[in-house]
Amino acid sequence: MKHIIVGTAGHIDHGKSALVKALTGTDPDRLEEEKRRGITIDIGFAHLDLPAEENAPAARLGFVDVPGHERFVKNMLAGIGGIDLVLFVVAADESIKPQTQEHFDICRLLEVRRGIVALTKCDLVDGDIVELVRLEIEEFVAGSFLAGAPVVPVSARTGEGLDRLVAELRRLADETPAKDSSRYFRLPIDRAFVMKGFGAVVTGTLISGQVQKDEEVELFPERRRLRVRGIQVHNEPAERALAGQRTALNLPGVEAGELERGMVLAAPGVFEPTERIDTVLHLLGSARPLKNRAQAHFHCGTASIVAEVRLPPGADKLDPGATAYAQLLLRDPTLLLPGDRFILRQFSPVITIGGGRVLDNQAPRRRAADDPTPFLKALERGSSEEILLALLERGDPAADAARLIARTGWLESELRQAARGMRNAECGVRNAIEVLSESPFVVAHGERFRALLAGAADLVRQFHAANPLLPGIPKEELRERAFRGLSPLVFEAALARLTRERRLEIQGDVVKQAGRQIVLKEDEERARQQIAAAFEGAGLAVPSVKEVLARLPVEPQRARKILLILIKEKTLIKVTEELMFHHSAIEQLRRTLAGYKAGSDRISVPAFKELTGITRKYAIPLLEYLDRERVTRRVGDERQIL
Repeated sequence: MKHIIVGTAGHIDHGKSALVKALTGTDPDRLEEEKRRGITIDIGFAHLDLPAEENAPAARLGFVDVPGHERFVKNMLAGIGGIDLVLFVVAADESIKPQTQEHFDICRLLEVRRGIVALTKCDLVDGDIVELVRLEIEEFVAGSFLAGAPVVPVSARTGEGLDRLVAELRRLADETPAKDSSRYFRLPIDRAFVMKGFGAVVTGTLISGQVQKDEEVELFPERRRLRVRGIQVHNEPAERALAGQRTALNLPGVEAGELERGMVLAAPGVFEPTERIDTVLHLLGSARPLKNRAQAHFHCGTASIVAEVRLPPGADKLDPGATAYAQLLLRDPTLLLPGDRFILRQFSPVITIGGGRVLDNQAPRRRAADDPTPFLKALERGSSEEILLALLERGDPAADAARLIARTGWLESELRQAARGMRNAECGVRNAIEVLSESPFVVAHGERFRALLAGAADLVRQFHAANPLLPGIPKEELRERAFRGLSPLVFEAALARLTRERRLEIQGDVVKQAGRQIVLKEDEERARQQIAAAFEGAGLAVPSVKEVLARLPVEPQRARKILLILIKEKTLIKVTEELMFHHSAIEQLRRTLAGYKAGSDRISVPAFKELTGITRKYAIPLLEYLDRERVTRRVGDERQIL
């Protein structure tokens, strides 16, 4: 069955709810106050099942009935964001009214592609008036997505025109592409409540992907993992919900008071919340000029957030009817993806002034001299290959699949295809993108990545020059200094490339220039031999490190580095910070314990002291070292020799 979401739109008291009830048999006005006042205050829901026909599959139309009163446009926006087509309602006895215009503007700004006009309350006027209003509607929608759409005269009270309206809805439903259930799951929450015996329940229109019972989901912006205990689709129990369906999820382990409209449930571990987005923003011709840094109400999905509008560098205002690349700073974090459409309403008085589309959901701070236009133009109009290249040119020079998916919302298969497309492009940017690793998938901007590699290799060279007695720079230090902010996967891919090209070598946890060996000066070599001899001659009753280094012919800083060389070479074994043993003494100790085990595999501290001829000062640290090395294992007050 195909699932289509139909949103109502139109002025207050033009008969939206009555029409939905006449079509579906369900009253979408669920609140007591709505029934008492006779207006829709919050979002209402109902559905109509259309049977399969010869050339069309069965379809379920889910109606999202939204308020028309200007005070409740905020609620209207929470319901209309995920619709596939609009049922635009105009009353025959009143024609075009203020909220007719505002709802129409909102539908256009959200880039709704399909719709139908219902000319309601036709039983209240004569045929000439119906025809006159129909002509007014055609003039009103000219040049818009509703141009040429059928205008169907109906009466919810008498049933006039309902059959034709259903037929037109059927035709539009057949033409409307189904939402993609293969994408990542996202469900903007429009209601949260407690159901007795079940606990917290949330509802919303599933805008992409699918969700199954017992799956884990992630709540945004809190980044909290939750489990789906139960699912209802259009008020019926289900094992899973698909994109395009009205969905209710039962979520154990969370209180309903912790959930609210504007939050989003999504696939776990995929996305990041954001407070800064780059957008393409269109200002309505009826709006006042929008000043740079003006405050406005931002509506996307079910979220309503105060935002500061940052216009392009050098622009102090946006004129009515104009379009610009604007950065929005959101007062509260939320989950947004490129392509999400939004509405902007004036801060005060609260009226719709514009809207647009998210281009970059993790936008960087803009610098005064920075012109983001070429980058944002690529995000707005470019192919997937051009978008990927733009992200790697302006953002991280290299990124793993997880980071790029969070930035784009693409599937990994789409990311791989874009990377392949750019690599195979018959143009000047053929080798602009490099695939650094297939599993995990890591890609890079070729030129910037090569510069990154050169910088890392130069940093290692500088480290050697400043620290000639150290074998190399610690890996973590190199990552922090040369690859800060980049994924660890990028760092590993870079090291793999540098070692494959024999520019660097990795020895344990340090990185050095390929082929480099430590060459000691004459006094340093004497000091090295002196340290080794001091510890070798002491057996297990070793002197302190401080005592040995104090007798050397070099200054303390070089002496410490020579000591580190002996530890790296494993000539000395570090047991504690102040206890070092020559490797020959430790090897002899292992042999001694192996011989002792022939008589007993248990040894106490006193027996160990007697066996080795050392004091407790050395015995306890050595036994703890042997435990770490799994030569022994502590059992009560004794050690078991393994």
